[in-house]
Amino acid sequence: MKKSVASTLLLVLISLSVNAQEGSSFGLKGGLNYNANGDYFESVSSNAKQPDRNIGYHIGVFGKIGNDLYFRPELVYTSTKSDYDSDDFSMQKIDAPLLVGVKIIGPVSVFAGPSLQYILDTEFSGINIDNVKEDFSVGLNFGISANLGRLGVDLRYERGFSDNEATFINNNIGDGVVSRIDTRPEQLILSLSLAL
Repeated sequence: MKKSVASTLLLVLISLSVNAQEGSSFGLKGGLNYNANGDYFESVSSNAKQPDRNIGYHIGVFGKIGNDLYFRPELVYTSTKSDYDSDDFSMQKIDAPLLVGVKIIGPVSVFAGPSLQYILDTEFSGINIDNVKEDFSVGLNFGISANLGRLGVDLRYERGFSDNEATFINNNIGDGVVSRIDTRPEQLILSLSLAL
């Protein structure tokens, strides 16, 4: 797992140093996420609670290699929050999307690729959750972008693929019942980027 994170960081750093090719660049990005995590189960026999969607945020760096057909690795800090009735689940993670894109009309392009995700911290209504099944997971990003000079905007959909749950003892509903939350994100992501 640590080797995967280190390999991703190395790939991003290499791509950031390559900017001599036409259309290649690196820069900063940030924006808002309209997100929800998966279902919440208060106990083994309980029905799943569906999350209410919330606004989160992200900030990071990107690299771009190529022009009409391009590779765009990113390294992004993401903060998300989901509401389950009166309970809140928040998560902070590092995302590393590895996107391949193609220009379709003028400044507009479409892209898709895997997103490597490393969970930094999770909290459920004031309880820090240390028992996440896997800190490292994989998802999918796909979307559309428009670049006007050094400024860019993109809208994408992200879905986590790796089956991953956070479990914790919930003392609020009885004698220490074990509860679980599906930590896979499902979100729309709106980003602004600036090529340096």
